[in-house]
Amino acid sequence: MFLKFRSMYTNNDSNIHRDYINSLIASKTHVKTSEASDRVYKIKHDPRVTSMGKLLRKTSLDELPQFWNVLKGEMSLVGPRPPIPYEFESYDIWHRRRVLEAKPGITGLWQVKGRSRTTFDEMVRLDLKYARAWSLWLDVKILVETPVAVLSGNGAY
Repeated sequence: MFLKFRSMYTNNDSNIHRDYINSLIASKTHVKTSEASDRVYKIKHDPRVTSMGKLLRKTSLDELPQFWNVLKGEMSLVGPRPPIPYEFESYDIWHRRRVLEAKPGITGLWQVKGRSRTTFDEMVRLDLKYARAWSLWLDVKILVETPVAVLSGNGAY
């Protein structure tokens, strides 16, 4: 269980996200952007998100409470983002390696190199690349690049 600031209305229908994630993992979800046809990890214009939640998500401030999880040793500063249980259930066998090969983190290679502008498979590949190439120097590089990625807002929804 990882902490986050609430960014959605209470008692919303999670099936919207569940269906979206299942489609994304199966590579059926395409969202038109200014650059051809991209798949986006998060739902753009999600009706379940509050106006304050949009700001929290755009600035990644909804992640701040996870520092408590880091202090408790449940998460790392850098690593793959933890999946929602129903998301994990939709994973192919090779996707599951992203969860098993590295401790989950607040930020990671995917957040600084792709964020929500990549396909699901590309996200998994970046997480696996991080796990294989892990070093203290790589973590430092990712931590330095994270504020730039957050401030640019690219791929944040």
